[in-house]
Amino acid sequence: MKTFYCLFIIISLSLAACKDDTAISLENVNNDSLNFYFEKANQESLDFKSRHNAADSIKKIISSLPNDSLNRKNYFKLANRYFNMNAMDNYRETTELIISHATAAKDSTSLAKAYSYLGDYFGSKFESEKAYQNYFFAEKIYSKLHDDSKVAKTLLNKSVIQFNEKDFIGSERSAINALEILKKTSSDELTYEANNVLGVIYFELSEFDKAIEYHNKALLILKKQNVPFEFQSKATSLNNLGAVYQKRKNYKKALAYYNESLKSKNIFENKVSLYATVIDNIAYSKFKLNDLNSLPGLFYESLKIRDSIKYFPGIVGSKLNLSEFYAFKQNIPLSQKFAKEAYSLAKEKKLSNEELLSLKQLSKVDPKNSSFYSSNYIRINDSLQLSERQIRNKLARIEFETDELIEQKDKLVEQRQSLIYLGFSLLVIGIFVYVIRIQASKNRELLLVQEQQAANEEIYQLMLTQQEKVEEVRQLEKIKIGQELHDSILGKLFGTRMDLGRLNSSTDAEDIEKRTTFIDQLQTLEGEIREISHDLNTEKTAVFNNFVLMVSNFIENQRTAYGTLINVEKDEKIDWNELDNITKINLYRVLQESFQNINKYANASKIELSFKLKNDVLELKIKDNGQGFDVKKKKKGIGLKNMTSRMKTLNGTMHIDSKIGSGTTLLFKVPKNNPK
Repeated sequence: MKTFYCLFIIISLSLAACKDDTAISLENVNNDSLNFYFEKANQESLDFKSRHNAADSIKKIISSLPNDSLNRKNYFKLANRYFNMNAMDNYRETTELIISHATAAKDSTSLAKAYSYLGDYFGSKFESEKAYQNYFFAEKIYSKLHDDSKVAKTLLNKSVIQFNEKDFIGSERSAINALEILKKTSSDELTYEANNVLGVIYFELSEFDKAIEYHNKALLILKKQNVPFEFQSKATSLNNLGAVYQKRKNYKKALAYYNESLKSKNIFENKVSLYATVIDNIAYSKFKLNDLNSLPGLFYESLKIRDSIKYFPGIVGSKLNLSEFYAFKQNIPLSQKFAKEAYSLAKEKKLSNEELLSLKQLSKVDPKNSSFYSSNYIRINDSLQLSERQIRNKLARIEFETDELIEQKDKLVEQRQSLIYLGFSLLVIGIFVYVIRIQASKNRELLLVQEQQAANEEIYQLMLTQQEKVEEVRQLEKIKIGQELHDSILGKLFGTRMDLGRLNSSTDAEDIEKRTTFIDQLQTLEGEIREISHDLNTEKTAVFNNFVLMVSNFIENQRTAYGTLINVEKDEKIDWNELDNITKINLYRVLQESFQNINKYANASKIELSFKLKNDVLELKIKDNGQGFDVKKKKKGIGLKNMTSRMKTLNGTMHIDSKIGSGTTLLFKVPKNNPK
């Protein structure tokens, strides 16, 4: 009748064994201290306080270390210490700290493991919803990591939670899913657990044949001897098979399985709770077979063990078995005593199922108060059924709502990524449009500058042409005036001088003196007029014409405006009148642009300018002592491009020689006779 309790114990203990305690190498100054405290915290021979102080010392040390993978492993190791010494609040606190650290470090493996640990904590506290939710979180992460063994383990944990809450269908589904996943692994231990859990589930569903089938499958796996013996898995499965036959009231066969289970080596040392359960089941089967030789001694032995380990559901079960035994022996007072003690303990510890069983037993052994117990039984049973139904709904809702949250989170992440991509695309497009507009603006500006320069050159060309015309007219006028002076006035003056010369034959002294004076004056006038005529008829221009004057004025303005020392060297062989105006214009513009660059960038104190003619090639050389630049890295600006373009127009060349810190030299070469 009380086989449920042993089955519950076996599931819980088989899945909630001691935490793994893998050794971790510690490469820091606290290595020796941590190893010492870890070892001390794990010594079961020490009292609780000493072990707890050692664990607290570990926490103090590792809390000051960086949040790396080694530190998180040490936190897990610390959590295991707290779990093994049953310091569950410290265990939860440490696990929540790991979750925080793993989330910050985006460590999915540690995060999933921590959620499993937290599920174990809430499971030990019988807080099914929180336990189930944390196992579900762990399952989702392990699924993404494709860790099949860990996924199966969390599914089995969920199955136990569902089983405890009477959601047998959900529990069956979780266990079967775990079993399917385990086919892809080599974990005999977990495969055994899955079959064992399914056997227990089918027991509760009264599908006894299937329960026997899965328990036998579990026993078959154990023959591979890959499951640690200290888990007492064989003894567990044999006890569970005995429970199935006991439920079928085949007490003889049940007793055979219980006795076989009890023969397992070190069952008392390895799993004292299982030993107490088997003893209690043996006693109950013997009681039903009317084999009372060892009774009630076995019942009391089981009760004593369960009481020593404070396993309250087992204590209630033992007392109810004793109540039933003493009722059979017609010892009603003692039967009532054990039933009432069972009821009080179940009520105190809030063990609802055990409370129902106690009320049911009390209604049998205490007929006077049967109606009271029955009404309480109905009330608690209705409340329990409602509560169980609500819990089952909540467990189902946890998965649904969590999936929804994950889906919403994924959508939000996707939307955020889309917004980021959209924003980035718009930014790129904006930059692209901005660059295009800036480039278009610069192109328009350059075009305007070029048009302006072309207009200025055209104006300059017109001015030169006009000046040439003026000079031509002036020369013609000069020649004409010279000819007039020479042919007309000089002739007349010459004739007058000759006449006066003839009159000079007069012997009168006064006349002779006067004539002589007039003749000298006329001769002087003749010389002056002849000189004027010669000057007008001869073009006495300087070696440099107006172009040279423009250059000279430009250089003088540079000296005045910038205080720069400018040396000018002129080749006297250059006849500027032979150069066409296009050549002069472009040379003048190149000179302007070169000096503009020197003024803006070179920071020069001295400039050397030279005009030379070599083999009918005019060379313009501009050298400064400024800061210079790297010709290979320097991008050509508009100025340099314009100068290069002008040289191409003149079929000339431009060469730049510059180094950082060594000044700059520009050399322009233009053919003297440039084709029109």
